[in-house]
Amino acid sequence: MAYIDPSEFATKLVDSGEQKVYMSTKDTVIRAYMAGAILALAAVFAITVATKTGSGLIGALLFPIGFIMLYLMKFDLLTGVFTLVPLAWIDKRPGVTFGQMMRNWGLVALGNFLGAFTVAVMMAYIFTMGFNTDGGAIAAKVAGIGEARTLGYAAPGGDGLITVFIRGMLCNWMVSMGVVGAMISTSVSGKWLAMWMPVMLFFFMGFEHSIVNMFLFPFSLIMGGEFTVADYLLWNELPVALGNLVGGLVFVGLPIYFTHAKTSAARKLKVKA
Repeated sequence: MAYIDPSEFATKLVDSGEQKVYMSTKDTVIRAYMAGAILALAAVFAITVATKTGSGLIGALLFPIGFIMLYLMKFDLLTGVFTLVPLAWIDKRPGVTFGQMMRNWGLVALGNFLGAFTVAVMMAYIFTMGFNTDGGAIAAKVAGIGEARTLGYAAPGGDGLITVFIRGMLCNWMVSMGVVGAMISTSVSGKWLAMWMPVMLFFFMGFEHSIVNMFLFPFSLIMGGEFTVADYLLWNELPVALGNLVGGLVFVGLPIYFTHAKTSAARKLKVKA
């Protein structure tokens, strides 16, 4: 695949973060909505495959399809802007203030949730034939994930919060590597491969993605999951989103920025004649 030197794509990361701040409200919300909807559909697709084949690995191998589609269409996930926009702020790009960064995050989060929730309602409807059946094994599997990833974390208390936070960090470390990897290549096949590898890893390992969870938990509640909205927010969505922010920024965005965009001068060594 055609390869871009890290010093070049580091600048592209900062430029991309700046562009997202200047994007209109309409475009920001629409692109975020579509990203949330596509990722939600990819999640239920992967779970369906895993349930029918009995292999979680096959589901993980196929899940990145959704991520690749939304990236190629230039739709935005909150996990992506968590990594990109702060770099433009740190770089002191004109107009990129803390307030503008928070505005972008808020709009993208809103769009992602609306898109994921739309798919959750549609999938719940079709699995249950208009809420006239129990939804079968696949619906039960998805609903079970919602309970396990709220009440399951609540059981150990503070240790559960730390666990879900770390899983969120690890998730966006990998997802952001996919975003950055796609920028390294100039070919569609190269972008596809660079995104597929880390996204497959996070899905198979069960790391926590705040946008995927915006689908899983509403779906589970619609299907009668034994937890509350407060359980979802406290024991999953909020610590996961914070973990996603830290993981993408600390493990991907900042290291690339400070070593490739702000490379220090080379050492001068005394060489004996």
